[in-house]
Amino acid sequence: MLYFIQIYYYILVARIILSWFRVSFYGNPSLAGIYRILYGLTEPVLAPLRKVLPTVRMGMGYLDLSPIVLLVLLALLRQLVAQYLF
Repeated sequence: MLYFIQIYYYILVARIILSWFRVSFYGNPSLAGIYRILYGLTEPVLAPLRKVLPTVRMGMGYLDLSPIVLLVLLALLRQLVAQYLF
């Protein structure tokens, strides 16, 4: 169980990092494919969080806090499972 939580944590971090460079995907279809896979794996969990969390306006756009909240929740879940198992 801990391995799955850790793997999902890394998948979410990869999606966050790749989302910063999404503009450059047009010249690299393989990178766009990786992002689509990561998006498909993380969006079912992030979408409900996005509905609950308030929208933060920054400059001309919005800041999505759902990945940060999910990273914290995954870290807490990992700690709870580790305490329960060990």
